[in-house]
Amino acid sequence: MEYKNVYFLGIGGIGMSALARYFLHGGYAVAGYDRTPSHLTGELEAEGAAVHYEDDVRLIPEGFLDPKKTMVVYTPAVPQDHGEYRYFREHGFCVEKRSQMLGHLAEGKYVMAVAGTHGKTTTSSMLAHLLKQSPVDCNAFLGGILKNYESNLMLSDTSDFTVIEADEFDRSFHWLTPYMAVITSADPDHLDIYGTAEAYRESFEKFTSLIRPDGCLLIKKGINVTPRLQEGVKKYTYSVTEIADFYAENIRICDGNITFDFVGPEIRIPDVELGVPVKVNIENGVAAMAIAWLNGVKPEDLKKGMATFA
Repeated sequence: MEYKNVYFLGIGGIGMSALARYFLHGGYAVAGYDRTPSHLTGELEAEGAAVHYEDDVRLIPEGFLDPKKTMVVYTPAVPQDHGEYRYFREHGFCVEKRSQMLGHLAEGKYVMAVAGTHGKTTTSSMLAHLLKQSPVDCNAFLGGILKNYESNLMLSDTSDFTVIEADEFDRSFHWLTPYMAVITSADPDHLDIYGTAEAYRESFEKFTSLIRPDGCLLIKKGINVTPRLQEGVKKYTYSVTEIADFYAENIRICDGNITFDFVGPEIRIPDVELGVPVKVNIENGVAAMAIAWLNGVKPEDLKKGMATFA
């Protein structure tokens, strides 16, 4: 990227803070605005970002006032009449949504994008952990702070795999061109933006059309989405309640522990233990294990990763 500075409007958001951390790690000067201080903004300040909490152009650091040197990233939660947002728009700055910037950073990477009304944060976090603690490794931009890593950002010097939590809000996930994609659910949401349940469902179908021809879609069996896949894209289903391409069976819940057998095409891994013993995580875990296995994570590393996911 030709810019030296990155300014974030809404820097304390869970997705925005991961991007801010990425640029801090890359040696860029980072600053931003957020409405209220938080644990995340405090961490960003400790890591080198300049953050303020009033919508006041005068508080923008002087080094960030040159449109030739500063890129501006904003979250859709920032209103159009926000004073700093208007200033950047009116003074010739390059201003992009968080999802656009994430799409740029993902270009040329093997992106594994996890989408869904619910389950996407846990599934993408599990997948990132499974890859990270194995020789496969990965980068990841996540919508939650992983206890194992105390961060929502993972970076790798060796892996081109990038796990992204793909947000359907404001059709943000349409900026991605995934190598592999997961759809965990598509229950109507954000109808203030989409208008109808049909438009919401169609946005997921559009998302499936963006998967690279050499990739695949993993979709929860039975959800109301008709994939529109390019030629060459493989499709797999997963479930925890019925037979699918990938599924769980022999589920045991005893003394607060959950154990199951992971079953897929030409693979069975017995006695997988959930590190977080919540029943819904069986389903999330099956999806994460499926994508990790399709990308070369070995059975012993899958078992170890599931047991150690915090």
